[in-house]
Amino acid sequence: MHTTYRLLLAGLALASVGSIPQAALAQVPGPTELNGQKVLTLVSRDPPGIRCNNNIQIAAELSNVYKVPVVVVPVTYAGAGAKAPAVYYGGQLLAVDGGDFNGMTSYQMIADVLEIEGAPKQEQQGRLLEIKKDFEALKASIKAGG
Repeated sequence: MHTTYRLLLAGLALASVGSIPQAALAQVPGPTELNGQKVLTLVSRDPPGIRCNNNIQIAAELSNVYKVPVVVVPVTYAGAGAKAPAVYYGGQLLAVDGGDFNGMTSYQMIADVLEIEGAPKQEQQGRLLEIKKDFEALKASIKAGG
């Protein structure tokens, strides 16, 4: 009877884990902090798709304003059950494929998180933001088929 009781408890534990949302079980594939600073981690498809490239571009733009370590992990190296695209800040899942924001972030969304968290800023903005207007025009031209 003692063994039966243990098996029953193990079965209940497994059943309760199955009811936890998959996103809650997700682990950041890499460091959550680097030298005391939270890491922005992007999990991308292998090769990156549109949403993944969007997240990578946003991370590049953010790096021109904030001193934030960025790690890009292809989903094939992110561990079993990992979804892509996904975005983490520290240990917090911000967006994931099939879940929150369907894996795609925006500059403002991440910038708001960085502001609230008090992420340090660059002393001088990077060059990427100087050409942003031209870059946006190029992207619009490509989308329009021109």
